[in-house]
Amino acid sequence: MNAQSELVAQVRRTGTLPDLPDGLYLDGGFRPATSRRTMESFDPGKGEAFASFARGDADDVDAAVTSAARAFEAGWRDTAPVERGRILARVAQLILAEADRLAIAECLDSGKTLAEAEGDVRGAARAFEYYAGACDKLEGKTFPLGAGYLGYSLHEPVGVTAHVIPWNYPISTAARGLAPALAAGCTVVAKPAEQTPFTALMLADILSRAGLPAGVCNVVTGTGAEAGAPLVGHPGIAHVTFTGSVATGKRVMKSAADHVTRLVLELGGKSPVIVLKDCDREAALNGVLGAIFENAGQICSAGSRLVIERRIADSFLEELVARTRRLTLGHGLRNPDMGPVSSAEHLAKISGFVERARTRGSEILTGGNIASDPQTGQGWFFEPTIIADRPADDELVQEEVFGPVLTVQIAEDADHALELANGTPFGLVAGIYTSDHGTAHRLARRLDAGQVFINEYFAGGIEVPFGGTKLSGFGREKGLEGLLSYCRTKSVAAKL
Repeated sequence: MNAQSELVAQVRRTGTLPDLPDGLYLDGGFRPATSRRTMESFDPGKGEAFASFARGDADDVDAAVTSAARAFEAGWRDTAPVERGRILARVAQLILAEADRLAIAECLDSGKTLAEAEGDVRGAARAFEYYAGACDKLEGKTFPLGAGYLGYSLHEPVGVTAHVIPWNYPISTAARGLAPALAAGCTVVAKPAEQTPFTALMLADILSRAGLPAGVCNVVTGTGAEAGAPLVGHPGIAHVTFTGSVATGKRVMKSAADHVTRLVLELGGKSPVIVLKDCDREAALNGVLGAIFENAGQICSAGSRLVIERRIADSFLEELVARTRRLTLGHGLRNPDMGPVSSAEHLAKISGFVERARTRGSEILTGGNIASDPQTGQGWFFEPTIIADRPADDELVQEEVFGPVLTVQIAEDADHALELANGTPFGLVAGIYTSDHGTAHRLARRLDAGQVFINEYFAGGIEVPFGGTKLSGFGREKGLEGLLSYCRTKSVAAKL
């Protein structure tokens, strides 16, 4: 039995992971919340609490921002880029060295399968590795002002940055925000979702052990109302990176406006997967399945709408339904095909969408019901679900379910598919499956989305900028554009 298997066996025996972080992470160490209050974190695969964590509030947020501001002014902003890069590179190495423990914590906290959590941990390490290499490549420009003048620009760190981290991808979303912020010379206050606090705390400890000075990264756990709202509205915050719902994103924008605080908002989507008659059928089937059922459909960029050309729709859907019915459910530590959803409240929300669809006469091709772990009868599960062709104004087409529910739309040809794909208020990502590369790139140009995948859904990585249009938000994370999100440009013009 290897080390990971032994740790999984221990978790199964005890119901928890030993030595989880205890407290908020402030000024280089763990400490209890000022109020001394705690909250429980639940294992979605069982529907039971497995650990408790500190319930921070506005006083803790203020202490974290003060610590981050002090660390920014005391030297992190002026730390040589090459030294920042060395610290971030050590972070990547430590994440990989402790990958088993991080993945199991993520699996318990979020419910996702262990394989998915392992992929997220590797992605977090890659984010720190990528931005470690970018620290000393953040170059300004010179301006041709003519003889007798010198003009140039500087990329300066914006200051203290706030990161509101969602529950569906806790460690990977934290890494894609923290790594570029730290690379640019900013300091950080992170607020993980109340459902999934632990890997952000574990990451902060890793950063410290890699050599990050005290106060440069702080983590305040707690509820959105008690910790999140005071953080995004704090006058000491220079930039907010938020990933979450449209409704909450609007509140964040309004709060940030009081202090004219910069924002990057990633607010979800209703992303289409366009499948045309000349597609590679096997690649398209696998892509559609992964796009909607990975992480139980709880992905902002999930391919939740299948826009398929009529000529192949019947045979494609027949095979897609057959494969969907073979998907296994279960606790994430057993590595089934699909794990649970995040909470009882979210399960009820998903079920509500499907039940309303039933009352509208929707044809449910497969799934459509609340389920449980077949081995234990526990947990918050929803069957992988496919719902037949719905009109463009249907709720299942227009609104984000954020669960394992795929809605089908039938297109007459590529142009009709484009019209259907663009027919929602969201614009995060889109997928295209076709063997005609000319058609693929023509559609890619006209799709109203921040990112387009061609012949492989979720293609790309940390190198590729990510963000949306319309209700999906604005600003970009990942890639070098993500690094620039944490910089302000200063121009200098001098007469010589």
